[in-house]
Amino acid sequence: MKRHLHHSGKTRASAKEVLFVRHARAHTAGLVAGRRDVAVAALDHARVAGARSLVGHVELVISSPALRCRETAAVIFPDVEPTTDARLWEQNFGVWEGAAYSDVPDLGPLSRRELAEHHPPGGESFLDVCERVAPALQDVATIAEHRIAVVAHAGTIRAAIALSLGAAFETALAFEIEPLSVTLIRVLPGPAFSIGFVNRQG
Repeated sequence: MKRHLHHSGKTRASAKEVLFVRHARAHTAGLVAGRRDVAVAALDHARVAGARSLVGHVELVISSPALRCRETAAVIFPDVEPTTDARLWEQNFGVWEGAAYSDVPDLGPLSRRELAEHHPPGGESFLDVCERVAPALQDVATIAEHRIAVVAHAGTIRAAIALSLGAAFETALAFEIEPLSVTLIRVLPGPAFSIGFVNRQG
């Protein structure tokens, strides 16, 4: 894995903030949906308000092109037209897309690193997702002075966490990322990245 990004202990004084919001609960019908484009299910308006409060004022909103992310961005940031970035898509699960979770094969006992490197047939590994998200996060680091919101997927947000962790990238698979939760990553000079908080819910 290329080490584009790393965790840093530098001061927060000059840090920019990227607030990652996971999309609202999606209408998956119990089927795998990574690249499968599905809409948001019924919205929990209290959770929407909580996410909006946690994020606060931002200079720019960037979204995955997925319908569930664009719909989420529209309700949290109704007065902002988000920019979309295809590099923020969820992991592609290949032939598992659209399959019932019970039909996905049991991979057996895998270490976190083995799981991060595993490719579903015709799809992407988590390592692939990290490689795809890395330049997107680098670009985000250069385009706003202080605060940006990114509306994306659990896999995308774990990839951003992984890239901030550096050598321990597979550790990011241990983080829970709930619908409408907010994760803060600070951009420090370099750029370097530090994690403010993960999976916070309003």
